[in-house]
Amino acid sequence: MDLRVLRYFVAVAEERHVGRAASRLHMAQPPLSRAVRGLEDELGATLFDRTPKGVTLTAAGAVLYEEATALLAQSARIRDRVTAAAGTATLVVGTLADTAEQAGARLVALFRNRHPHVDVRVHETDLADPTAGLRTGLVDVALTRTPFDTGGISTHVLRPVRTGVVLRDDDPLSGRPSVFSADLAGRRWIRLPDGTDPLWAAYWTGGEPREAAPVVRTIQECLQAVLWNGISAFAPLGQPLPPGLRIVPVPDRPPSDLVVAWPKSRGGPLVRGFVRVAASLGRADWTQ
Repeated sequence: MDLRVLRYFVAVAEERHVGRAASRLHMAQPPLSRAVRGLEDELGATLFDRTPKGVTLTAAGAVLYEEATALLAQSARIRDRVTAAAGTATLVVGTLADTAEQAGARLVALFRNRHPHVDVRVHETDLADPTAGLRTGLVDVALTRTPFDTGGISTHVLRPVRTGVVLRDDDPLSGRPSVFSADLAGRRWIRLPDGTDPLWAAYWTGGEPREAAPVVRTIQECLQAVLWNGISAFAPLGQPLPPGLRIVPVPDRPPSDLVVAWPKSRGGPLVRGFVRVAASLGRADWTQ
């Protein structure tokens, strides 16, 4: 018998109302109703008497409630004992530039709730490594942006992010509501360090090597190069900027996806758990 469905049943029994139970479980009411109906079909018994004001347990439902609460309590004890025997586990999460901030409170709260024994460590990398430490084996899982070479790496898209060009306020293009790639031809762009993933470098630096351009490793170095020297750079829309700069959307550029990434060869229970939690969040849960 599915423990998840039993939790649904217990919530409905305790709330005595499907709508309130759905709110408590943070889910929509129709799938909750279907789950309870399916449980009744599986057991061949009516578990609730349904009225316009809510639900009450039948005799069969009362028996199941007693057994289900005991079973769920036992399952929690099993988890606690296994966790205690395993000791404190560590998960290293790689982040790139502002992707740690994109995680938001929802991801942190959900993961901590489901894996309270896990010590999460955050490892931030610079713009030279779009895998945020996965390639070098420094991290277990990463929150990062595309595009980059995904050979040997699995990814799940959390949210597409539109990008624009960062310009000084006195730039002739800064007053436009948007610009197109053709409008940016011939400009001087930032450059990423030698050895940077070619797909990544081409996306964020305009696609052509520019030997005379300054090399930057961080978002702040990139923004300061624009501010002080009039260099052009691409950045996600919504990127916080210092005074004197603005981002103008470039509609004909493909988005850069915010992703959770993990190595295909080194995935374990904690990595899979982190990916499941991240993937369970809707796009609205990820900060803009």
